[in-house]
Amino acid sequence: MSHFIDRRLNPKGKSLGNRQRFLRRARGEIREAIQKSLKDRKVSDIGNGEKVSIPTRSTREPRFRFSNQGGERDRIYPGNKDFVTGDKIKKPQGGAAGSRGKQAAQSGEGEDDFQFTLTQEEFLDVFFEDLELPNLVKTSLKDVKTMTPRRAGITVAGAPTNMNITRTMRNAYGRRLALKRPSSKEIAEIKQQIFAIEAKSEKSATDVAMLKDLHEQLAKIEQRRRWVPYIDPIDVRFNAFEPTPVASAKAVMFCLMDVSGSMGEREKDLAKRFFLLLHLFLKRRYERVDIVFIRHTHDAQEVDEETFFYSPQSGGTIVSTAIEEMMKVMDERYAPGEWNIYAAQASDGYTQSGDAEYCVQLLNQHIMPYSQYYAYIEILDEREMEVFASEETGAELWRAYTKVRDAWDNFAMKRISQPAHIYPVFRELFSRSIAGA
Repeated sequence: MSHFIDRRLNPKGKSLGNRQRFLRRARGEIREAIQKSLKDRKVSDIGNGEKVSIPTRSTREPRFRFSNQGGERDRIYPGNKDFVTGDKIKKPQGGAAGSRGKQAAQSGEGEDDFQFTLTQEEFLDVFFEDLELPNLVKTSLKDVKTMTPRRAGITVAGAPTNMNITRTMRNAYGRRLALKRPSSKEIAEIKQQIFAIEAKSEKSATDVAMLKDLHEQLAKIEQRRRWVPYIDPIDVRFNAFEPTPVASAKAVMFCLMDVSGSMGEREKDLAKRFFLLLHLFLKRRYERVDIVFIRHTHDAQEVDEETFFYSPQSGGTIVSTAIEEMMKVMDERYAPGEWNIYAAQASDGYTQSGDAEYCVQLLNQHIMPYSQYYAYIEILDEREMEVFASEETGAELWRAYTKVRDAWDNFAMKRISQPAHIYPVFRELFSRSIAGA
Protein backbone atom coordinates (compact mmCIF):
# COMPACT_ATOMS: atom_id res chain seq x y z
CA MET A 1 0.00 0.00 0.00
CA SER A 2 1.41 3.40 -1.02
CA HIS A 3 1.39 6.46 1.20
CA PHE A 4 1.71 9.94 -0.31
CA ILE A 5 2.68 12.93 1.80
CA ASP A 6 2.08 16.49 0.59
CA ARG A 7 5.11 18.51 1.72
CA ARG A 8 4.41 21.66 -0.29
CA LEU A 9 4.88 24.88 1.66
CA ASN A 10 1.68 26.39 2.95
CA PRO A 11 1.08 29.94 1.66
CA LYS A 12 1.42 32.50 4.46
CA GLY A 13 1.09 29.87 7.17
CA LYS A 14 -2.36 28.71 6.04
CA SER A 15 -3.36 25.14 5.40
CA LEU A 16 -2.84 24.42 1.70
CA GLY A 17 -5.27 21.48 1.78
CA ASN A 18 -8.01 23.56 3.39
CA ARG A 19 -7.46 26.39 0.89
CA GLN A 20 -7.76 24.06 -2.10
CA ARG A 21 -10.90 22.47 -0.65
CA PHE A 22 -12.42 25.91 -0.08
CA LEU A 23 -11.63 26.99 -3.67
CA ARG A 24 -13.34 23.87 -5.04
CA ARG A 25 -16.44 24.42 -2.89
CA ALA A 26 -16.80 28.13 -3.69
CA ARG A 27 -15.65 27.88 -7.32
CA GLY A 28 -19.00 29.06 -8.71
CA GLU A 29 -19.01 32.27 -6.69
CA ILE A 30 -15.31 32.86 -7.39
CA ARG A 31 -15.85 32.44 -11.13
CA GLU A 32 -18.73 34.92 -11.05
CA ALA A 33 -16.63 37.44 -9.10
CA ILE A 34 -13.75 37.15 -11.58
CA GLN A 35 -16.05 37.61 -14.57
CA LYS A 36 -17.37 40.81 -13.00
CA SER A 37 -13.84 42.04 -12.27
CA LEU A 38 -12.73 41.62 -15.89
CA LYS A 39 -14.66 44.75 -16.83
CA ASP A 40 -12.52 46.85 -14.49
CA ARG A 41 -9.27 44.98 -15.02
CA LYS A 42 -6.59 46.27 -17.36
CA VAL A 43 -5.23 44.09 -20.17
CA SER A 44 -1.68 44.39 -18.84
CA ASP A 45 -2.76 43.26 -15.33
CA ILE A 46 -4.27 39.92 -16.35
CA GLY A 47 -1.20 37.97 -15.16
CA ASN A 48 -1.49 39.25 -11.58
CA GLY A 49 -3.58 37.91 -8.73
CA GLU A 50 -6.99 39.20 -7.80
CA LYS A 51 -8.77 40.20 -4.60
CA VAL A 52 -12.34 38.89 -4.73
CA SER A 53 -15.40 39.04 -2.48
CA ILE A 54 -17.97 36.26 -2.22
CA PRO A 55 -21.06 35.81 -0.01
CA THR A 56 -20.33 34.36 3.42
CA ARG A 57 -22.69 31.45 2.76
CA SER A 58 -19.99 29.98 0.51
CA THR A 59 -17.51 29.84 3.41
CA ARG A 60 -19.64 27.78 5.79
CA GLU A 61 -18.71 24.21 6.48
CA PRO A 62 -21.60 21.70 6.56
CA ARG A 63 -22.36 20.43 10.06
CA PHE A 64 -25.01 18.56 12.01
CA ARG A 65 -27.03 20.31 14.72
CA PHE A 66 -30.26 19.82 16.62
CA SER A 67 -33.37 21.14 14.93
CA ASN A 68 -35.40 23.64 16.91
CA GLN A 69 -38.50 22.56 15.00
CA GLY A 70 -38.93 19.13 16.60
CA GLY A 71 -37.66 16.58 19.05
CA GLU A 72 -38.19 16.16 22.78
CA ARG A 73 -36.70 18.40 25.43
CA ASP A 74 -36.62 17.15 29.02
CA ARG A 75 -35.14 20.32 30.47
CA ILE A 76 -36.41 23.31 32.39
CA TYR A 77 -34.32 26.45 32.16
CA PRO A 78 -33.55 28.67 35.16
CA GLY A 79 -36.14 31.40 35.80
CA ASN A 80 -39.02 29.32 34.43
CA LYS A 81 -42.35 30.13 36.09
CA ASP A 82 -44.83 28.61 33.63
CA PHE A 83 -43.83 24.97 33.01
CA VAL A 84 -43.02 21.89 35.05
CA THR A 85 -41.55 18.52 34.10
CA GLY A 86 -43.88 16.62 31.74
CA ASP A 87 -45.51 19.68 30.13
CA LYS A 88 -45.58 19.73 26.31
CA ILE A 89 -44.72 22.86 24.34
CA LYS A 90 -46.07 23.44 20.86
CA LYS A 91 -43.64 23.79 17.96
CA PRO A 92 -42.92 27.39 16.92
CA GLN A 93 -44.60 28.29 13.65
CA GLY A 94 -42.72 29.64 10.63
CA GLY A 95 -41.54 33.17 11.22
CA ALA A 96 -41.65 32.78 14.99
CA ALA A 97 -38.88 33.78 17.31
CA GLY A 98 -37.14 30.43 16.91
CA SER A 99 -36.91 30.73 13.13
CA ARG A 100 -33.51 31.14 11.46
CA GLY A 101 -34.75 32.36 8.10
CA LYS A 102 -32.84 35.00 6.15
CA GLN A 103 -35.05 38.02 5.59
CA ALA A 104 -34.13 41.45 4.30
CA ALA A 105 -33.08 43.65 7.19
CA GLN A 106 -35.19 46.78 7.59
CA SER A 107 -32.29 48.62 9.15
CA GLY A 108 -30.06 48.08 6.12
CA GLU A 109 -27.78 45.63 7.91
CA GLY A 110 -27.07 42.27 6.27
CA GLU A 111 -24.46 39.59 5.87
CA ASP A 112 -20.89 40.75 5.17
CA ASP A 113 -19.04 39.46 2.13
CA PHE A 114 -15.99 37.26 2.61
CA GLN A 115 -12.94 38.82 0.91
CA PHE A 116 -9.68 37.04 0.09
CA THR A 117 -6.86 37.18 -2.45
CA LEU A 118 -6.32 34.68 -5.25
CA THR A 119 -2.77 33.92 -6.36
CA GLN A 120 -1.78 34.37 -10.00
CA GLU A 121 -2.04 30.60 -10.55
CA GLU A 122 -5.51 30.37 -9.02
CA PHE A 123 -6.78 33.44 -10.90
CA LEU A 124 -5.60 32.13 -14.28
CA ASP A 125 -7.12 28.69 -13.60
CA VAL A 126 -10.57 30.24 -13.20
CA PHE A 127 -10.07 32.71 -16.06
CA PHE A 128 -9.15 29.93 -18.50
CA GLU A 129 -12.28 27.87 -17.75
CA ASP A 130 -14.58 29.89 -20.02
CA LEU A 131 -12.05 29.86 -22.85
CA GLU A 132 -11.82 26.04 -22.86
CA LEU A 133 -8.06 26.02 -23.40
CA PRO A 134 -6.18 22.69 -23.36
CA ASN A 135 -4.12 22.07 -20.24
CA LEU A 136 -0.87 22.32 -22.23
CA VAL A 137 -1.75 25.83 -23.37
CA LYS A 138 -2.86 26.86 -19.87
CA THR A 139 0.49 25.75 -18.48
CA SER A 140 2.37 27.63 -21.19
CA LEU A 141 0.47 30.85 -20.56
CA LYS A 142 1.11 30.73 -16.83
CA ASP A 143 4.88 30.60 -17.37
CA VAL A 144 5.39 34.32 -17.74
CA LYS A 145 9.21 34.25 -17.73
CA THR A 146 11.64 31.79 -19.26
CA MET A 147 14.78 31.37 -17.18
CA THR A 148 18.15 30.05 -18.27
CA PRO A 149 21.26 29.23 -16.16
CA ARG A 150 24.14 31.71 -16.53
CA ARG A 151 27.74 31.43 -15.28
CA ALA A 152 28.17 33.39 -12.07
CA GLY A 153 31.76 32.77 -10.96
CA ILE A 154 33.14 30.04 -8.68
CA THR A 155 31.64 28.49 -5.56
CA VAL A 156 32.84 25.99 -2.94
CA ALA A 157 29.66 23.86 -3.16
CA GLY A 158 27.86 22.31 -6.08
CA ALA A 159 27.15 19.19 -8.09
CA PRO A 160 30.06 16.97 -9.22
CA THR A 161 29.15 17.62 -12.84
CA ASN A 162 29.85 21.34 -12.30
CA MET A 163 33.34 20.84 -10.81
CA ASN A 164 35.97 23.24 -12.15
CA ILE A 165 38.96 20.92 -12.65
CA THR A 166 41.50 23.63 -13.46
CA ARG A 167 40.71 25.75 -10.40
CA THR A 168 40.58 22.66 -8.15
CA MET A 169 44.00 21.35 -9.25
CA ARG A 170 45.58 24.82 -8.97
CA ASN A 171 44.35 25.15 -5.38
CA ALA A 172 45.62 21.68 -4.51
CA TYR A 173 49.06 22.37 -6.01
CA GLY A 174 49.43 25.65 -4.12
CA ARG A 175 48.43 24.02 -0.84
CA ARG A 176 50.94 21.17 -1.32
CA LEU A 177 53.72 23.66 -1.99
CA ALA A 178 52.84 25.78 1.04
CA LEU A 179 52.74 22.78 3.40
CA LYS A 180 55.87 21.18 1.83
CA ARG A 181 54.26 17.88 1.04
CA PRO A 182 56.93 15.22 0.31
CA SER A 183 57.07 14.25 -3.34
CA SER A 184 56.94 10.75 -4.76
CA LYS A 185 60.51 11.20 -5.99
CA GLU A 186 61.82 11.61 -2.41
CA ILE A 187 60.07 8.44 -1.28
CA ALA A 188 61.38 6.50 -4.26
CA GLU A 189 65.00 7.54 -3.48
CA ILE A 190 64.72 6.43 0.16
CA LYS A 191 63.16 3.10 -0.80
CA GLN A 192 65.93 2.52 -3.33
CA GLN A 193 68.56 3.04 -0.64
CA ILE A 194 66.73 0.65 1.69
CA PHE A 195 66.56 -2.03 -1.01
CA ALA A 196 70.28 -1.60 -1.75
CA ILE A 197 71.29 -2.12 1.90
CA GLU A 198 68.90 -5.02 2.42
CA ALA A 199 70.31 -6.72 -0.70
CA LYS A 200 73.73 -7.09 0.95
CA SER A 201 74.43 -10.57 2.27
CA GLU A 202 76.54 -9.24 5.16
CA LYS A 203 75.63 -5.93 6.79
CA SER A 204 78.05 -3.91 8.88
CA ALA A 205 77.07 -1.95 11.97
CA THR A 206 77.06 1.19 9.85
CA ASP A 207 74.63 -0.42 7.37
CA VAL A 208 72.32 -1.48 10.19
CA ALA A 209 72.28 1.99 11.70
CA MET A 210 71.73 3.59 8.26
CA LEU A 211 68.89 1.13 7.48
CA LYS A 212 67.19 1.99 10.75
CA ASP A 213 67.55 5.70 10.04
CA LEU A 214 66.13 5.29 6.51
CA HIS A 215 63.10 3.41 7.81
CA GLU A 216 62.45 6.19 10.31
CA GLN A 217 62.73 8.81 7.55
CA LEU A 218 60.37 6.83 5.31
CA ALA A 219 57.76 6.52 8.10
CA LYS A 220 57.88 10.27 8.79
CA ILE A 221 57.59 11.14 5.09
CA GLU A 222 54.61 8.81 4.53
CA GLN A 223 52.94 10.15 7.66
CA ARG A 224 53.45 13.72 6.41
CA ARG A 225 52.00 12.77 3.00
CA ARG A 226 48.89 11.49 4.78
CA TRP A 227 48.56 14.75 6.68
CA VAL A 228 48.88 16.73 3.46
CA PRO A 229 46.73 14.85 0.91
CA TYR A 230 47.09 15.31 -2.84
CA ILE A 231 43.57 16.81 -3.08
CA ASP A 232 41.71 18.08 -0.05
CA PRO A 233 37.99 18.99 0.09
CA ILE A 234 39.01 22.61 0.68
CA ASP A 235 40.66 22.62 -2.76
CA VAL A 236 37.53 21.69 -4.70
CA ARG A 237 35.77 24.46 -6.62
CA PHE A 238 32.57 24.38 -8.68
CA ASN A 239 31.19 26.53 -11.48
CA ALA A 240 28.32 28.64 -10.13
CA PHE A 241 25.14 29.27 -12.13
CA GLU A 242 22.21 31.59 -11.43
CA PRO A 243 18.82 31.63 -13.20
CA THR A 244 18.51 34.59 -15.53
CA PRO A 245 15.55 35.65 -17.71
CA VAL A 246 16.10 34.80 -21.34
CA ALA A 247 17.02 37.93 -23.19
CA SER A 248 14.46 38.54 -25.93
CA ALA A 249 13.48 41.38 -28.19
CA LYS A 250 10.74 43.87 -27.48
CA ALA A 251 7.19 43.39 -28.72
CA VAL A 252 4.28 45.72 -29.31
CA MET A 253 0.67 44.61 -29.34
CA PHE A 254 -1.76 46.69 -31.42
CA CYS A 255 -5.41 46.33 -30.39
CA LEU A 256 -7.80 47.54 -33.08
CA MET A 257 -11.56 47.58 -32.43
CA ASP A 258 -14.70 48.93 -34.04
CA VAL A 259 -16.60 51.01 -31.45
CA SER A 260 -19.56 52.04 -33.61
CA GLY A 261 -23.13 51.55 -32.41
CA SER A 262 -23.28 47.96 -33.70
CA MET A 263 -20.58 46.90 -31.21
CA GLY A 264 -22.43 46.52 -27.91
CA GLU A 265 -21.22 45.52 -24.43
CA ARG A 266 -21.31 41.79 -25.28
CA GLU A 267 -19.12 42.29 -28.34
CA LYS A 268 -16.66 44.48 -26.44
CA ASP A 269 -16.47 41.96 -23.59
CA LEU A 270 -15.58 39.15 -26.02
CA ALA A 271 -12.99 41.38 -27.68
CA LYS A 272 -11.42 42.18 -24.31
CA ARG A 273 -11.08 38.50 -23.47
CA PHE A 274 -9.32 37.97 -26.78
CA PHE A 275 -6.91 40.84 -26.13
CA LEU A 276 -6.24 39.55 -22.60
CA LEU A 277 -5.27 36.13 -23.89
CA LEU A 278 -3.01 37.53 -26.60
CA HIS A 279 -1.24 39.73 -24.05
CA LEU A 280 -0.63 36.70 -21.81
CA PHE A 281 0.89 34.84 -24.75
CA LEU A 282 3.22 37.72 -25.59
CA LYS A 283 4.31 38.18 -21.95
CA ARG A 284 5.39 34.53 -21.97
CA ARG A 285 7.76 35.17 -24.89
CA TYR A 286 8.97 38.74 -24.40
CA GLU A 287 10.39 40.62 -21.44
CA ARG A 288 8.83 43.92 -22.54
CA VAL A 289 5.43 44.24 -24.22
CA ASP A 290 3.87 47.59 -25.10
CA ILE A 291 0.15 47.87 -25.84
CA VAL A 292 -1.38 50.34 -28.29
CA PHE A 293 -5.17 50.78 -28.31
CA ILE A 294 -6.73 52.09 -31.53
CA ARG A 295 -10.48 52.48 -31.78
CA HIS A 296 -12.41 53.54 -34.85
CA THR A 297 -15.80 54.39 -36.29
CA HIS A 298 -15.55 56.48 -39.46
CA ASP A 299 -12.39 57.93 -37.91
CA ALA A 300 -9.61 56.28 -35.87
CA GLN A 301 -7.52 57.45 -32.95
CA GLU A 302 -5.08 56.06 -30.41
CA VAL A 303 -6.61 56.12 -26.91
CA ASP A 304 -6.00 54.76 -23.42
CA GLU A 305 -7.51 51.46 -22.27
CA GLU A 306 -10.39 53.01 -20.33
CA THR A 307 -11.54 55.01 -23.35
CA PHE A 308 -10.95 52.07 -25.67
CA PHE A 309 -13.40 49.75 -23.92
CA TYR A 310 -15.91 51.98 -22.17
CA SER A 311 -16.18 55.40 -23.81
CA PRO A 312 -19.23 55.50 -26.12
CA GLN A 313 -18.85 56.88 -29.63
CA SER A 314 -21.23 57.30 -32.54
CA GLY A 315 -20.63 57.35 -36.27
CA GLY A 316 -20.28 55.12 -39.28
CA THR A 317 -17.70 52.40 -39.80
CA ILE A 318 -14.53 52.72 -41.91
CA VAL A 319 -12.07 49.99 -40.92
CA SER A 320 -9.17 51.28 -43.04
CA THR A 321 -8.79 54.31 -40.74
CA ALA A 322 -7.64 52.02 -37.90
CA ILE A 323 -5.03 50.36 -40.12
CA GLU A 324 -3.77 53.76 -41.26
CA GLU A 325 -3.49 54.87 -37.63
CA MET A 326 -1.53 51.71 -36.85
CA MET A 327 0.86 52.48 -39.72
CA LYS A 328 1.32 55.99 -38.36
CA VAL A 329 2.16 54.76 -34.84
CA MET A 330 4.59 52.17 -36.24
CA ASP A 331 6.44 54.86 -38.19
CA GLU A 332 6.66 57.16 -35.19
CA ARG A 333 7.49 54.79 -32.30
CA TYR A 334 7.77 51.13 -33.27
CA ALA A 335 10.23 50.52 -36.07
CA PRO A 336 9.89 46.90 -37.32
CA GLY A 337 13.66 46.49 -37.14
CA GLU A 338 13.60 47.02 -33.37
CA TRP A 339 10.19 45.68 -32.36
CA ASN A 340 8.19 42.50 -32.93
CA ILE A 341 4.83 43.63 -34.28
CA TYR A 342 1.63 41.85 -33.21
CA ALA A 343 -1.89 43.02 -34.05
CA ALA A 344 -5.37 41.92 -33.01
CA GLN A 345 -8.43 43.36 -34.70
CA ALA A 346 -12.02 42.94 -33.49
CA SER A 347 -15.04 43.93 -35.56
CA ASP A 348 -18.59 42.90 -36.41
CA GLY A 349 -17.57 42.61 -40.07
CA TYR A 350 -19.30 45.67 -41.50
CA THR A 351 -17.57 48.61 -43.15
CA GLN A 352 -18.24 51.20 -45.80
CA SER A 353 -18.69 49.89 -49.35
CA GLY A 354 -15.32 49.52 -51.10
CA ASP A 355 -13.34 50.03 -47.89
CA ALA A 356 -12.62 46.31 -47.46
CA GLU A 357 -10.48 46.15 -50.60
CA TYR A 358 -8.53 49.18 -49.44
CA CYS A 359 -7.90 47.38 -46.11
CA VAL A 360 -6.51 44.39 -48.01
CA GLN A 361 -4.18 46.67 -49.95
CA LEU A 362 -2.89 48.32 -46.74
CA LEU A 363 -2.34 44.98 -45.03
CA ASN A 364 -0.51 43.40 -47.97
CA GLN A 365 1.80 46.35 -48.57
CA HIS A 366 2.42 47.96 -45.18
CA ILE A 367 1.42 45.65 -42.30
CA MET A 368 1.87 41.95 -43.04
CA PRO A 369 5.49 42.14 -44.32
CA TYR A 370 6.56 43.55 -40.93
CA SER A 371 4.21 41.70 -38.55
CA GLN A 372 4.95 38.59 -36.56
CA TYR A 373 1.26 37.80 -36.32
CA TYR A 374 -2.06 39.44 -37.22
CA ALA A 375 -5.30 38.03 -35.81
CA TYR A 376 -8.75 39.13 -36.91
CA ILE A 377 -11.86 38.08 -34.99
CA GLU A 378 -15.35 38.78 -36.22
CA ILE A 379 -17.86 38.94 -33.39
CA LEU A 380 -21.34 37.72 -34.32
CA ASP A 381 -24.43 36.58 -32.47
CA GLU A 382 -25.62 32.97 -32.44
CA ARG A 383 -28.07 33.44 -35.32
CA GLU A 384 -25.42 34.98 -37.57
CA MET A 385 -23.09 32.08 -36.73
CA GLU A 386 -25.66 29.69 -38.14
CA VAL A 387 -26.14 31.78 -41.29
CA PHE A 388 -22.39 32.12 -41.93
CA ALA A 389 -21.55 28.49 -41.20
CA SER A 390 -19.09 28.32 -44.11
CA GLU A 391 -15.84 30.28 -43.96
CA GLU A 392 -16.31 31.24 -47.59
CA THR A 393 -19.46 33.23 -46.84
CA GLY A 394 -19.72 36.40 -44.82
CA ALA A 395 -19.85 40.17 -44.89
CA GLU A 396 -17.69 42.24 -47.23
CA LEU A 397 -14.80 42.60 -44.76
CA TRP A 398 -14.67 38.85 -44.06
CA ARG A 399 -14.63 37.94 -47.76
CA ALA A 400 -11.88 40.47 -48.42
CA TYR A 401 -9.73 39.25 -45.52
CA THR A 402 -9.77 35.69 -46.87
CA LYS A 403 -7.43 36.96 -49.59
CA VAL A 404 -4.97 38.12 -46.93
CA ARG A 405 -5.25 34.81 -45.10
CA ASP A 406 -4.45 32.87 -48.27
CA ALA A 407 -1.46 35.09 -49.05
CA TRP A 408 0.17 35.26 -45.59
CA ASP A 409 0.91 32.45 -43.14
CA ASN A 410 1.04 34.86 -40.20
CA PHE A 411 -2.58 35.99 -40.65
CA ALA A 412 -5.44 34.22 -38.84
CA MET A 413 -9.15 34.99 -38.82
CA LYS A 414 -12.03 33.44 -36.90
CA ARG A 415 -15.65 34.11 -36.05
CA ILE A 416 -16.74 34.00 -32.42
CA SER A 417 -20.00 34.40 -30.57
CA GLN A 418 -18.99 33.18 -27.10
CA PRO A 419 -15.78 32.89 -25.04
CA ALA A 420 -15.21 29.24 -25.96
CA HIS A 421 -14.76 30.23 -29.61
CA ILE A 422 -11.67 32.34 -28.90
CA TYR A 423 -9.22 29.46 -28.55
CA PRO A 424 -9.08 28.31 -32.23
CA VAL A 425 -7.20 31.50 -33.12
CA PHE A 426 -4.61 30.72 -30.46
CA ARG A 427 -4.38 27.08 -31.50
CA GLU A 428 -2.96 28.34 -34.80
CA LEU A 429 -0.70 30.78 -33.00
CA PHE A 430 0.73 28.12 -30.66
CA SER A 431 1.23 25.57 -33.43
CA ARG A 432 3.08 28.13 -35.54
CA SER A 433 5.19 29.17 -32.57
CA ILE A 434 6.17 25.57 -31.82
CA ALA A 435 6.90 24.82 -35.46
CA GLY A 436 9.16 27.86 -35.78
CA ALA A 437 11.02 27.24 -32.53
